[in-house]
This record gives sequence, structure tokens and C-alpha cells, in this order.
Amino acid sequence: MYMAPTPPAPADDPATTGSPCTCFQLRKLSRLLSQRYDAALAPAGLNVNQYSILRRADRAPHSVGSLAAELGMDRSTLSRDLKHLVDAGWLRSVACEDARRRRLVVTASGKRRIARAHPLWRTVQAEVEALVGGHGALANLHAQIDAATARVVAPG
Repeated sequence: MYMAPTPPAPADDPATTGSPCTCFQLRKLSRLLSQRYDAALAPAGLNVNQYSILRRADRAPHSVGSLAAELGMDRSTLSRDLKHLVDAGWLRSVACEDARRRRLVVTASGKRRIARAHPLWRTVQAEVEALVGGHGALANLHAQIDAATARVVAPG
């Protein structure tokens, strides 16, 4: 008995794409990349989230709120992450002129931790760049992510 061939699956078929959900696809990629960066940064005693927080805090003075906004995190999640960095002595919270506000300062020990981690980050960053197709492809991906982020953040 003759059976007609099975037609190709549609482009949004979960069997061929893993999921038609953009959020799922982005989160999956994010988890996979985070694992790669975490493994690379482990010799410096940091994970990628801690490294990102320290680097951002070291660039300019930040309150918890401004740092959370820059990182795209909510304050309570960031506060939990900051606790480990403060307890490790890599970051401290100091009073501002307005006693109700505090700013985050990277300590000398934190600066040494960043310096130790940075070459490890550069290496894994180059590996990721190669995985996504080279510098041009990575620059294009960053531009698309930045544009999408701006549209998601923009009011209504």
C-alpha cells in the first residue's frame, strides 16, 4: 500500500524549533551562554552575574536602584546578589549626601577580582563571538538586542 510522504513541518512546529515561544528560545540561549561564562570565570571565583555587577558598579557610582535599572533587574533580586559581593569584601555600600540614599563602591579587593576575571571574560567572549559567526554577526546581534530592548522598555 502506497503512503504519501509526510509534508515538512511548519516553521513554528515545536518538534523542529524546540519551541515557537520567543521567550523560551531567548531564555534557553541565555542559560546556555551563562553556563559557558560561569565556567570560564570560575577560576576567578565569580559567576557572570557577579562579574557584570562588579564591572557596572566600578564604572560609575550607582545606587541599588540605578544599578538594578541598568542591569534590567528588580531591586530585590539585585539586593540578594549584592549581599554575596558585600560579604566577600568586593563591594560596599556607603552613605550619600542624602542620608536616605546609599551608593555602591567597588573595594580594592573587588578591583583585584575584576582584574583577575577580565582576561577570562575576554577569552570566553571571543569564543562566543566565534560561535555566533564572528565579529560582524555579533555586532549585528548586539544591535538587534539593543533595539528590541529599547522597544520593550519604551512606554507604550
